[in-house]
Amino acid sequence: MHVQARSRAGLALTLAIAAALAGCNSIDGAAHRVANVITPYKIEVVQGNFVSKEQVQALQPGMSRQQVRDILGTPLVTSVFHADRWEYVFTIKRPGVDPQVRKLTVFFQGDSFARAEGDEMPSEAEFVASLQGMKGKPKVPQLEATEAQLAKFPVRNNDDSANAPAITAPAATSYPPLESR
Repeated sequence: MHVQARSRAGLALTLAIAAALAGCNSIDGAAHRVANVITPYKIEVVQGNFVSKEQVQALQPGMSRQQVRDILGTPLVTSVFHADRWEYVFTIKRPGVDPQVRKLTVFFQGDSFARAEGDEMPSEAEFVASLQGMKGKPKVPQLEATEAQLAKFPVRNNDDSANAPAITAPAATSYPPLESR
């Protein structure tokens, strides 16, 4: 009888292991279904400078590099080999939406702006409207000051600054020696 008990115990152990392994498959399937329901958070990736149609229209031939930088911002790509060309690239990647990529190349002759080439840029209102996920109607900021807003600031005369007393530092009468003796 002792041998029969051992063989029954071995059979019971084998059946228990088989049942546990069969259960793993259903547990794995359940975990897989839960993983399909719960998705990780994917962030919105924005890279580069957004350049609007209004900014491109503000560029005028003959502008200095600093004036172009003031309008468009710092270029994303400048090259030592192409010193007369700046590249502005804007990319936005959002989950569930095709990535948006816009490129603008600004060309210079010497230090003055010559021309700009690139994709058709949206206006600021069009770009804000294209951003989905915002609740309600997006508010587009006002880009120009009204006469009432400008009236709050006093008008500066350059003549006033010429009549103002100049502030100068007192001249140094002696300097310490450069080397100790």
